[in-house]
Amino acid sequence: MSTAETTTGSAAETAQTATRTARQPRRTPGLVPVAETLSTAERRTPEPAPPGLPPPVRRPGAFWRLLGSELGLTFRRPRNLAMLAVVGAVPILVGVALRMVGGGDDDGMGGMIASVAGNSLMLTFVSFSFLTLLLMPVAVAVVGGDSIAGEAGAGTLRYLLAAPAGRTRLLAVKFLNVVVYGYAVTAVVALSALVTGLLLFPAGDVTLLSGTTVPLTDGLLRIALSVGYIGAGMAALGAVAVALSTFTEVPVGAIAGTVVAVVVCQVLRAIPDLAPLEPYLLPARFTSFDSVLRDPIDTGTLLDGLSVFGAYTVLSLSVAWARFTGKDITS
Repeated sequence: MSTAETTTGSAAETAQTATRTARQPRRTPGLVPVAETLSTAERRTPEPAPPGLPPPVRRPGAFWRLLGSELGLTFRRPRNLAMLAVVGAVPILVGVALRMVGGGDDDGMGGMIASVAGNSLMLTFVSFSFLTLLLMPVAVAVVGGDSIAGEAGAGTLRYLLAAPAGRTRLLAVKFLNVVVYGYAVTAVVALSALVTGLLLFPAGDVTLLSGTTVPLTDGLLRIALSVGYIGAGMAALGAVAVALSTFTEVPVGAIAGTVVAVVVCQVLRAIPDLAPLEPYLLPARFTSFDSVLRDPIDTGTLLDGLSVFGAYTVLSLSVAWARFTGKDITS
């Protein structure tokens, strides 16, 4: 074979090798080549199912498994457990303080506080009167404000949405998680106050604010109604916190915004000239649970409060849904 033929053959082989190399994906040392990126996968239109095959169906119970996982994370977090412990300790402190004061001078007590010394169930209503003003709303605001903003701040929100959960379903799970925690806070306060009252004060017939005496079982039923009513109020406040959480990636901002809103409403209530605004302020309805201490129960006031809670919940969740479903998730 001549030198010219050898040179020509080598050039042809070099050209063929270069062509094969160009067709292969470029490899980076230490990395595995990927056919498409996450962004291209999101832009690519999903291929229709082959003829004769049914469309993919979600596995039953996926929503409840997601909710169960969210509840597990919430109630295993030390911060949330610490808040439950704090709100549960306040009725104990109030009961001990009233016991010490009542033991020394019964004549110096008046109103609802005097009723506690006469019946243990009244400690629950007194505890609600203190805690619904700020401490219980703060506990709910922490969980609600951290619902969406916490995931975004930690960089896990994109991965949650990458799973076939959907933004609407994820938002519903986050809100229901806050609702459950709000009712847990309310139940902890009620149980702590009830146990403390039974240990420190006598149990028996309950004298209501209207002066009527009802049996012990009737008093327990009125406590259950109070828990349901206050829990609905905490759920409405949680909806506000979730809505604020969709506007930021910093949980502290959403939490602080919710707490500030509660404090501002309390300040507005203290201004006599702004009294017409009070029926429309969410925190102003929290203390309407004392309607169960009337005989008969003031159902009109309770229904008005529930309607306000429902209005705040629907409005807040609508804002949260509109913001979250149209939000560009970057973290």
